[in-house]
Amino acid sequence: MDAVEEIRTRVRLTEYGVKNVHSSDFPGNYQGYDDAWDKRKFERNFKVEIIRLTKDELEFDMIGIDAAIANAFRRILLAEVPTMAIEKVHIHNNTSIIQDEVLAHRLGLVPIAADPRMFEYRQPGADDAGTEEDTLEFKLKVKCTKNPAARETSDPDQMYRDHRVTTKYLEWVPRGNQANLGNIGPVHEDILLAKLRPGQELDLRLFCMKGVGKDHAKFSPVATASYRLLPEIKLLRDVEGLDAERLQQCFSKGVIGISRDERTGRKKAYVADARQDTCSREVMRHDDLKTAVKLSRVRDHFIFSVESTGVLPAEVLVTEAVRVLQTKCLTLLRDLEQPAAATESKQQGKI
Repeated sequence: MDAVEEIRTRVRLTEYGVKNVHSSDFPGNYQGYDDAWDKRKFERNFKVEIIRLTKDELEFDMIGIDAAIANAFRRILLAEVPTMAIEKVHIHNNTSIIQDEVLAHRLGLVPIAADPRMFEYRQPGADDAGTEEDTLEFKLKVKCTKNPAARETSDPDQMYRDHRVTTKYLEWVPRGNQANLGNIGPVHEDILLAKLRPGQELDLRLFCMKGVGKDHAKFSPVATASYRLLPEIKLLRDVEGLDAERLQQCFSKGVIGISRDERTGRKKAYVADARQDTCSREVMRHDDLKTAVKLSRVRDHFIFSVESTGVLPAEVLVTEAVRVLQTKCLTLLRDLEQPAAATESKQQGKI
C-alpha cells in the first residue's frame, strides 16, 4: 500500500496523536485517483455483515461507506425511530413521599412494549385522552397495608403488602379494537417506581403516545447505539521471547497471540484478532516495542453496536432507521426537483 492509498483508506494512531482523520474521498483531492460517485462501484464495495444477534442486541459491520452516512444511521437510531411512551399522567391520589412531577417523570421513562408502527402520531391540540389510533391507556392503583401474619421481623417484605410498587402494577386498559393487538405493557415488570408504607396509596391514569427521541429521550428506542472503526494492527518485525509476552499484555485480551517458532522453539507474537483491540496505544509506552507495531483503523469499515430497550428487536430498529433515511432522501430529491420545475415553467411562459 503506497503512502497516498494509506492516507485515503486508513486512520493512523501514533504515539502523540491520530492522523488522517479527515474525509478525503471526493473528486480531485488526490492526483491519479478517481473518487467521483459511481453507483456500480458503491454497490460492489458496500457490505453489511451480521456479527452477533440476540434478542435485544445487534453487532454488525457496515463496509464501504463514509463516516457521515454511518453517523446518520447512529443519530437516526437515537432520535428519529419512533416508540410509544407515557406522556400524560393524571394523578387522582398520591400519598407517597414522591412528588407528583418526579413520579410522572419516572413513569415516562418506563419502556412500553408496543409496536409504534400500529399507531398514529397525536395531532396538535388533541386532548390527553386521545383516540384508539394514537393513544394507549394504563391505570395504576395500589395501596400499602400491614401484613397481619408478620411476627417479630424488621424485613419490609414480610411486614407490609404492596409496599414496592413496580411496573407489574401497571394495568393496560384497551380501547376499541386495541384488544386485538396482543399483550401490551412494560418491557420489564420489575422496574421500581415507588416505595410505600401502610396507608399510602397511588391512583393514577397514564396515557401513552407516539414520539421520537429528538423530542424527549424517553422515546428513544435504544439504550446504546454506537460505532467504531475496525482496528488494524501490523507487526513490522518479529517479536519473540519475553518481548512477545510483554507485547501481548499491551493489548486487549485476544488481540495478540503467541506461537512457538518451529525452527528455534522460541515464543513468537502474532496478530490473532485485531477487532478486539480498544486502541489504547499502551504499546507506545515501551520504547523497544513501539517501533515493532503499526496501529491504524480502516476508514470505511464501521463496527456498529445497537442495544434495544426491548420495545422492538434491534434488527427491526436498524431496518426502521434505513427507512427513515430513505424518506429523508426522497424528500430532499422532491424539494430539489420542485424549484427546477418552477424555473422551467417560468421560462416556458416567457417564450
